Parts: sequence; C-alpha cells; structure tokens
Amino acid sequence: MPIIIAPLNQELTIMKIAASDKEKRHLESLGITVNQKITVLKNDGNVICKVKEGRLALDRELATKIFVSF
Repeated sequence: MPIIIAPLNQELTIMKIAASDKEKRHLESLGITVNQKITVLKNDGNVICKVKEGRLALDRELATKIFVSF
C-alpha cells in the first residue's frame, strides 16, 4: 500500500519506491530505502514519518510513490 494510506504509529517496511532515479537518490540520502523500517506519525496531506532516529516530512506527491507493508 502507498505510505499515504498507511496506518499511523505502526512500524512498517518499505517494499518498493516507484520514483525517478533522481527522487530515489534523494530519498536514499534521507535514509528511505527498500527494506528500511518506517513509522507514519501524521498524515494530513503531507506525511510526517520516523525513519531510524529522525523525522521527515514528505509531500503528498512523493509519498504516493513509496509502498510499504506490515
């Protein structure tokens, strides 16, 4: 499922990133990679998530390209 519709406060695993190479490199520099654990903290259009020990804000367009599972 896309991270934009993922449940809040549950640890999820990133399964696929369906973005351009440039966007993938940017996400990798932020710590968002396949098989990485991620937790959605807030979803009000933009997504605030916890990756490793940091928090990130992702815009709606980019968040729809990140797919996660339980």
